[in-house]
Amino acid sequence: MSPRFLVRVLATLLLALAAAGACLALHTPLPWMIGPLLAVSLASIAGAPTASATPLRNAGQWTIGTALGLYFTPHVVSLVAGVWWAIALAIAWALLLGWGFGRWLHRMHAARMAHVPPRSMRATTYFSGAIGGASEMTLMAESAGARTDLVAAAHSLRLVVVTVTIPFAMQWSGLHGLEINPPGAREVDLGGLALLAAATGIGGLAMRALKRTNPWFMGPLLVAMAFTVAGQSLSAVPGWMSNAAQLVIAVSLGVRFSREFLHTAPRWLGSVALGTLGMLVLCGAVAWLLAWATGLHPATMILGTSPGGIAEMSITAKVLQLGVPVVTAFQVCRLVAVLLLVGPMFRWIYR
Repeated sequence: MSPRFLVRVLATLLLALAAAGACLALHTPLPWMIGPLLAVSLASIAGAPTASATPLRNAGQWTIGTALGLYFTPHVVSLVAGVWWAIALAIAWALLLGWGFGRWLHRMHAARMAHVPPRSMRATTYFSGAIGGASEMTLMAESAGARTDLVAAAHSLRLVVVTVTIPFAMQWSGLHGLEINPPGAREVDLGGLALLAAATGIGGLAMRALKRTNPWFMGPLLVAMAFTVAGQSLSAVPGWMSNAAQLVIAVSLGVRFSREFLHTAPRWLGSVALGTLGMLVLCGAVAWLLAWATGLHPATMILGTSPGGIAEMSITAKVLQLGVPVVTAFQVCRLVAVLLLVGPMFRWIYR
């Protein structure tokens, strides 16, 4: 990294830290994520030279994955396994919702974007609507001949809208502090924490070597889960580490935006924002039905079925204490299913 880039990264982190402090003073939900996300996004759009270091983002995902894995005690695992059918229904709903969102985007923009070839437009709207990771969906869209700039913009904006909207809605409705299954390890033990960090780090490296998606989240999550299920409570993750992880993850999302971002296709971005709000409403209705059928709290189901990212929704569940293991299980299973099925679905539908 060049010295100039390091200065940009440091300045961006200082801005994010100031925004987090302001949100703490204002008592907003998820201050360590929402404050930095909004501040860095607005600064990036204004043309400020913001920057994010990939190693810091990886470290943030590593920390969050490890902290979430500590919730999966044997009792919690049996609880999650008991609602496997609800997870399967949520996966089917996510695939259907993503396809429907893509169809709506196509109907709204195909005629207005006549300069885009029909095949490319179909791929663009389809992968923009799919509820999956931004980088993975953009790569799939590129192989299908889509406009990758529009796909990446759609997923970036969807993540921001969901990440900001849901925590505020939860706080205003009073739906927080409902966690009945606290993590297995509650005390910080330096020796245990070092062992946990080493083991989960090996898990992240292994997932990266296998070229799996989100390796620095999934690897530590699975390793920490294995320790917790086996009854090995090595150490809790310190609160300051979780807060720092939220901040660097938020920064990595915020720097995706730029001044050119708003000029790329304003009407497209407006449709994505409106469609995302519509998806939130529909997911809320499905979440209430699943909550009624499973006996789980509606707030937990809302986070489990929401069209947000796995790290962002799991962090929301952790901070607001809204059924972390269930939310994580729903989001992880959906992510895996979408990555496996979205590509074949596109080829089948548009063959």
